[in-house]
Amino acid sequence: MKAADRTPEGPEGGVADAVRGNWVDRLAPPATRPYLRLSRADRPIGTWLLLLPCWWGLMLAALAVDGFGPKAAWIGLGCALGAFLMRGAGCTWNDVTDRHIDGSVARTRSRPIPSGQVTVTGALIWMAAQSLVSLAILLTFDWAAIGLGVLSLAPVAIYPFAKRFTWWPQVFLGLAFNWGALLAWAALTGALSWAPVVLYLAGIAWTLFYDTIYAHQDAEDDALIGVKSTARLFGDRSKAWLRGFLVATVLLMGLAVLLAMRERSLLSLVVALGGPWAMGWHMVWQLSRFDPEDGPGLLRLFRSNRDTGLLPLPFFAVALAL
Repeated sequence: MKAADRTPEGPEGGVADAVRGNWVDRLAPPATRPYLRLSRADRPIGTWLLLLPCWWGLMLAALAVDGFGPKAAWIGLGCALGAFLMRGAGCTWNDVTDRHIDGSVARTRSRPIPSGQVTVTGALIWMAAQSLVSLAILLTFDWAAIGLGVLSLAPVAIYPFAKRFTWWPQVFLGLAFNWGALLAWAALTGALSWAPVVLYLAGIAWTLFYDTIYAHQDAEDDALIGVKSTARLFGDRSKAWLRGFLVATVLLMGLAVLLAMRERSLLSLVVALGGPWAMGWHMVWQLSRFDPEDGPGLLRLFRSNRDTGLLPLPFFAVALAL
Protein backbone atom coordinates (compact mmCIF):
# COMPACT_ATOMS: atom_id res chain seq x y z
CA MET A 1 0.00 0.00 0.00
CA LYS A 2 1.40 3.39 -0.96
CA ALA A 3 1.65 6.24 1.53
CA ALA A 4 -0.95 8.24 -0.36
CA ASP A 5 -3.46 5.39 -0.07
CA ARG A 6 -3.41 5.29 3.74
CA THR A 7 -6.06 7.01 5.81
CA PRO A 8 -4.64 10.44 6.67
CA GLU A 9 -6.75 11.02 9.79
CA GLY A 10 -7.78 9.00 12.80
CA PRO A 11 -11.29 9.02 14.32
CA GLU A 12 -12.42 12.18 16.18
CA GLY A 13 -9.04 13.83 16.20
CA GLY A 14 -7.15 10.56 16.67
CA VAL A 15 -3.84 9.84 14.98
CA ALA A 16 -3.83 7.74 11.81
CA ASP A 17 -1.39 5.05 12.96
CA ALA A 18 -2.80 4.61 16.48
CA VAL A 19 -4.50 1.36 17.42
CA ARG A 20 -8.23 1.72 16.89
CA GLY A 21 -10.22 1.78 20.13
CA ASN A 22 -7.17 2.67 22.25
CA TRP A 23 -7.72 3.91 25.80
CA VAL A 24 -6.94 7.55 24.96
CA ASP A 25 -9.67 7.72 22.32
CA ARG A 26 -12.16 5.88 24.54
CA LEU A 27 -11.49 6.86 28.14
CA ALA A 28 -9.30 9.95 28.49
CA PRO A 29 -11.05 13.30 29.18
CA PRO A 30 -11.41 15.13 25.86
CA ALA A 31 -9.23 18.07 26.92
CA THR A 32 -6.29 15.75 27.67
CA ARG A 33 -6.45 13.67 24.50
CA PRO A 34 -4.33 15.91 22.22
CA TYR A 35 -1.54 15.99 24.81
CA LEU A 36 -1.69 12.25 25.45
CA ARG A 37 -1.57 11.69 21.68
CA LEU A 38 1.43 14.03 21.54
CA SER A 39 3.11 11.70 24.07
CA ARG A 40 2.08 8.65 22.00
CA ALA A 41 0.06 7.28 24.94
CA ASP A 42 -2.33 5.92 22.30
CA ARG A 43 0.60 4.04 20.73
CA PRO A 44 2.34 2.24 23.63
CA ILE A 45 4.87 0.30 21.54
CA GLY A 46 7.42 3.11 21.86
CA THR A 47 7.25 2.98 25.66
CA TRP A 48 7.92 -0.75 25.51
CA LEU A 49 10.87 -0.26 23.17
CA LEU A 50 12.37 2.30 25.55
CA LEU A 51 11.64 0.23 28.67
CA LEU A 52 12.80 -3.22 27.59
CA PRO A 53 16.54 -2.41 27.36
CA CYS A 54 16.23 -1.02 30.91
CA TRP A 55 14.85 -4.34 32.13
CA TRP A 56 17.52 -6.27 30.20
CA GLY A 57 20.22 -4.21 31.91
CA LEU A 58 18.56 -4.61 35.31
CA MET A 59 18.23 -8.39 35.00
CA LEU A 60 21.79 -8.86 33.77
CA ALA A 61 23.02 -6.65 36.63
CA ALA A 62 21.04 -8.79 39.07
CA LEU A 63 22.68 -11.88 37.58
CA ALA A 64 26.09 -10.26 37.95
CA VAL A 65 25.61 -9.32 41.62
CA ASP A 66 23.57 -12.46 42.37
CA GLY A 67 20.43 -10.89 43.72
CA PHE A 68 17.12 -9.17 42.97
CA GLY A 69 15.92 -7.37 46.09
CA PRO A 70 13.77 -4.33 46.93
CA LYS A 71 16.29 -1.95 45.34
CA ALA A 72 16.13 -3.82 42.03
CA ALA A 73 12.33 -3.94 42.21
CA TRP A 74 12.16 -0.15 42.62
CA ILE A 75 14.61 0.36 39.76
CA GLY A 76 12.39 -1.80 37.54
CA LEU A 77 9.27 0.17 38.50
CA GLY A 78 11.08 3.50 38.26
CA CYS A 79 12.31 2.61 34.79
CA ALA A 80 8.76 1.77 33.73
CA LEU A 81 7.41 5.10 34.93
CA GLY A 82 10.41 6.96 33.52
CA ALA A 83 10.10 5.21 30.16
CA PHE A 84 6.48 6.33 29.84
CA LEU A 85 7.32 9.91 30.79
CA MET A 86 10.55 10.30 28.84
CA ARG A 87 9.14 8.61 25.77
CA GLY A 88 6.31 11.15 25.99
CA ALA A 89 8.73 14.05 26.40
CA GLY A 90 10.93 12.79 23.58
CA CYS A 91 7.99 12.32 21.22
CA THR A 92 6.72 15.80 22.09
CA TRP A 93 10.14 17.25 21.23
CA ASN A 94 10.21 15.20 18.03
CA ASP A 95 6.81 16.55 16.99
CA VAL A 96 7.82 20.14 17.73
CA THR A 97 10.93 19.85 15.57
CA ASP A 98 9.17 17.85 12.83
CA ARG A 99 5.92 19.83 12.71
CA HIS A 100 6.48 21.04 9.13
CA ILE A 101 7.64 17.63 7.87
CA ASP A 102 4.75 15.82 9.61
CA GLY A 103 2.25 17.99 7.77
CA SER A 104 3.64 16.71 4.44
CA VAL A 105 3.48 12.98 5.26
CA ALA A 106 0.19 11.06 4.99
CA ARG A 107 0.79 8.94 8.10
CA THR A 108 1.74 11.87 10.35
CA ARG A 109 -0.32 14.86 9.25
CA SER A 110 -3.02 13.90 11.78
CA ARG A 111 -0.63 14.36 14.73
CA PRO A 112 -1.69 17.03 17.25
CA ILE A 113 0.64 19.87 16.16
CA PRO A 114 0.26 19.75 12.34
CA SER A 115 -3.48 19.12 12.73
CA GLY A 116 -3.81 22.21 14.96
CA GLN A 117 -4.92 20.45 18.15
CA VAL A 118 -1.89 21.65 20.17
CA THR A 119 0.21 24.81 19.82
CA VAL A 120 3.98 24.70 19.84
CA THR A 121 4.03 26.61 23.15
CA GLY A 122 1.57 24.18 24.70
CA ALA A 123 3.66 21.26 23.48
CA LEU A 124 6.86 22.69 25.00
CA ILE A 125 5.16 23.21 28.36
CA TRP A 126 3.86 19.64 28.24
CA MET A 127 7.34 18.36 27.39
CA ALA A 128 8.84 20.23 30.37
CA ALA A 129 6.21 18.85 32.76
CA GLN A 130 6.90 15.25 31.72
CA SER A 131 10.66 15.79 31.98
CA LEU A 132 10.44 17.22 35.50
CA VAL A 133 8.41 14.30 36.84
CA SER A 134 10.86 11.90 35.20
CA LEU A 135 13.74 13.79 36.83
CA ALA A 136 12.12 13.35 40.24
CA ILE A 137 12.14 9.57 39.68
CA LEU A 138 15.74 9.60 38.43
CA LEU A 139 16.88 11.40 41.58
CA THR A 140 15.90 8.35 43.67
CA PHE A 141 18.63 6.31 41.92
CA ASP A 142 22.38 6.20 42.64
CA TRP A 143 24.64 9.02 41.43
CA ALA A 144 26.07 6.97 38.57
CA ALA A 145 22.58 6.41 37.18
CA ILE A 146 21.65 10.08 37.69
CA GLY A 147 24.69 11.15 35.68
CA LEU A 148 23.83 8.73 32.90
CA GLY A 149 20.24 9.97 32.92
CA VAL A 150 21.40 13.55 32.38
CA LEU A 151 23.75 12.47 29.59
CA SER A 152 20.88 10.66 27.85
CA LEU A 153 19.36 14.03 26.98
CA ALA A 154 22.02 14.57 24.29
CA PRO A 155 20.96 11.75 21.90
CA VAL A 156 17.30 12.51 22.65
CA ALA A 157 17.81 16.14 21.60
CA ILE A 158 19.80 15.27 18.48
CA TYR A 159 17.64 12.43 17.11
CA PRO A 160 14.82 14.52 15.54
CA PHE A 161 17.38 16.38 13.43
CA ALA A 162 19.34 13.28 12.36
CA LYS A 163 17.10 12.53 9.39
CA ARG A 164 18.15 15.88 7.95
CA PHE A 165 21.92 15.25 7.91
CA THR A 166 22.47 11.47 7.78
CA TRP A 167 21.09 8.40 6.05
CA TRP A 168 21.41 6.63 9.43
CA PRO A 169 18.96 8.41 11.77
CA GLN A 170 18.07 4.98 13.17
CA VAL A 171 21.52 4.89 14.80
CA PHE A 172 20.68 8.03 16.76
CA LEU A 173 17.34 6.52 17.74
CA GLY A 174 19.20 3.44 18.94
CA LEU A 175 21.60 5.56 20.98
CA ALA A 176 18.64 7.23 22.72
CA PHE A 177 16.25 4.30 23.10
CA ASN A 178 18.75 1.81 24.52
CA TRP A 179 20.42 4.11 27.04
CA GLY A 180 18.36 2.45 29.76
CA ALA A 181 20.52 -0.68 29.51
CA LEU A 182 23.43 1.40 30.84
CA LEU A 183 21.34 3.36 33.32
CA ALA A 184 19.60 0.38 34.94
CA TRP A 185 22.86 -1.56 35.28
CA ALA A 186 24.53 1.45 36.94
CA ALA A 187 21.50 2.04 39.17
CA LEU A 188 21.86 -1.45 40.66
CA THR A 189 25.65 -1.92 40.66
CA GLY A 190 26.84 1.68 41.04
CA ALA A 191 29.17 1.54 38.02
CA LEU A 192 29.44 0.42 34.41
CA SER A 193 31.38 -2.51 32.95
CA TRP A 194 31.74 -4.16 29.56
CA ALA A 195 28.55 -6.23 29.94
CA PRO A 196 26.10 -3.29 29.85
CA VAL A 197 28.11 -1.59 27.09
CA VAL A 198 27.86 -4.67 24.88
CA LEU A 199 24.17 -5.01 25.79
CA TYR A 200 23.72 -1.38 24.73
CA LEU A 201 25.27 -2.18 21.35
CA ALA A 202 22.91 -5.16 21.01
CA GLY A 203 19.99 -2.85 21.61
CA ILE A 204 21.22 -0.42 18.95
CA ALA A 205 21.41 -3.29 16.43
CA TRP A 206 17.85 -4.28 17.39
CA THR A 207 16.68 -0.68 16.91
CA LEU A 208 18.24 -0.61 13.44
CA PHE A 209 16.24 -3.76 12.70
CA TYR A 210 12.81 -2.64 13.86
CA ASP A 211 13.05 1.02 12.87
CA THR A 212 14.19 0.21 9.35
CA ILE A 213 11.03 -1.87 9.05
CA TYR A 214 9.04 1.05 10.44
CA ALA A 215 10.69 3.59 8.12
CA HIS A 216 9.63 1.68 5.02
CA GLN A 217 6.07 2.91 5.66
CA ASP A 218 7.15 6.46 4.81
CA ALA A 219 9.82 5.79 2.19
CA GLU A 220 7.85 7.33 -0.69
CA ASP A 221 6.85 10.48 1.23
CA ASP A 222 10.36 10.80 2.66
CA ALA A 223 11.82 10.69 -0.84
CA LEU A 224 9.51 13.48 -1.97
CA ILE A 225 10.41 15.81 0.88
CA GLY A 226 14.09 14.85 1.13
CA VAL A 227 14.05 13.10 4.52
CA LYS A 228 16.76 10.44 4.94
CA SER A 229 16.39 6.96 6.49
CA THR A 230 17.94 3.52 6.37
CA ALA A 231 14.83 2.31 4.53
CA ARG A 232 15.62 4.69 1.67
CA LEU A 233 19.35 3.99 1.87
CA PHE A 234 18.99 0.20 1.72
CA GLY A 235 16.08 0.07 -0.75
CA ASP A 236 15.86 -3.36 -2.37
CA ARG A 237 18.74 -4.58 -0.18
CA SER A 238 16.81 -3.99 3.03
CA LYS A 239 16.18 -7.65 3.76
CA ALA A 240 19.90 -8.44 3.66
CA TRP A 241 20.67 -5.54 5.98
CA LEU A 242 17.89 -6.59 8.36
CA ARG A 243 19.41 -10.07 8.47
CA GLY A 244 22.74 -8.54 9.46
CA PHE A 245 21.15 -6.50 12.24
CA LEU A 246 19.40 -9.65 13.47
CA VAL A 247 22.68 -11.57 13.70
CA ALA A 248 24.43 -8.63 15.40
CA THR A 249 21.63 -8.33 17.98
CA VAL A 250 21.80 -12.00 18.95
CA LEU A 251 25.60 -12.23 19.05
CA LEU A 252 26.06 -9.04 21.02
CA MET A 253 23.36 -9.90 23.56
CA GLY A 254 24.87 -13.36 23.93
CA LEU A 255 28.28 -11.80 24.60
CA ALA A 256 26.74 -9.45 27.17
CA VAL A 257 25.24 -12.46 28.96
CA LEU A 258 28.63 -14.19 29.00
CA LEU A 259 30.34 -11.09 30.39
CA ALA A 260 27.70 -10.58 33.09
CA MET A 261 27.63 -14.21 34.27
CA ARG A 262 31.28 -15.16 34.63
CA GLU A 263 30.71 -16.08 38.30
CA ARG A 264 27.51 -18.09 37.87
CA SER A 265 26.89 -21.78 37.24
CA LEU A 266 27.02 -23.36 33.80
CA LEU A 267 23.31 -24.26 33.99
CA SER A 268 22.38 -20.66 34.81
CA LEU A 269 24.52 -19.43 31.90
CA VAL A 270 22.96 -21.86 29.41
CA VAL A 271 19.44 -20.83 30.47
CA ALA A 272 20.27 -17.12 30.20
CA LEU A 273 21.70 -17.64 26.71
CA GLY A 274 18.26 -18.90 25.72
CA GLY A 275 17.13 -15.25 25.91
CA PRO A 276 19.00 -13.93 22.86
CA TRP A 277 18.30 -17.24 21.09
CA ALA A 278 14.51 -16.82 21.54
CA MET A 279 14.70 -13.16 20.58
CA GLY A 280 16.59 -14.05 17.42
CA TRP A 281 13.95 -16.54 16.32
CA HIS A 282 11.23 -13.93 16.72
CA MET A 283 13.27 -11.58 14.53
CA VAL A 284 13.62 -14.40 11.97
CA TRP A 285 9.83 -14.68 11.98
CA GLN A 286 9.55 -10.93 11.33
CA LEU A 287 12.05 -11.13 8.50
CA SER A 288 10.08 -13.93 6.84
CA ARG A 289 7.02 -11.65 6.70
CA PHE A 290 8.78 -8.43 5.70
CA ASP A 291 7.20 -6.82 2.66
CA PRO A 292 8.26 -3.20 2.05
CA GLU A 293 5.11 -2.56 -0.02
CA ASP A 294 2.68 -3.67 2.72
CA GLY A 295 2.19 -0.60 4.93
CA PRO A 296 -0.22 -2.16 7.47
CA GLY A 297 1.95 -5.28 7.60
CA LEU A 298 5.06 -3.20 8.31
CA LEU A 299 3.28 -1.50 11.20
CA ARG A 300 2.20 -4.86 12.62
CA LEU A 301 5.76 -6.18 12.43
CA PHE A 302 7.08 -3.06 14.12
CA ARG A 303 4.57 -3.39 16.95
CA SER A 304 5.44 -7.07 17.39
CA ASN A 305 8.85 -6.00 18.70
CA ARG A 306 7.33 -5.61 22.13
CA ASP A 307 7.16 -9.41 22.20
CA THR A 308 10.65 -9.65 20.68
CA GLY A 309 12.13 -7.62 23.51
CA LEU A 310 10.14 -9.39 26.22
CA LEU A 311 11.37 -12.84 25.23
CA PRO A 312 14.81 -12.69 26.93
CA LEU A 313 13.38 -11.67 30.30
CA PRO A 314 11.86 -15.03 31.39
CA PHE A 315 15.16 -16.74 30.56
CA PHE A 316 17.08 -14.19 32.64
CA ALA A 317 14.60 -14.59 35.51
CA VAL A 318 14.93 -18.39 35.54
CA ALA A 319 18.72 -18.11 35.34
CA LEU A 320 18.63 -15.81 38.37
CA ALA A 321 16.70 -18.45 40.33
CA LEU A 322 19.22 -21.21 39.57
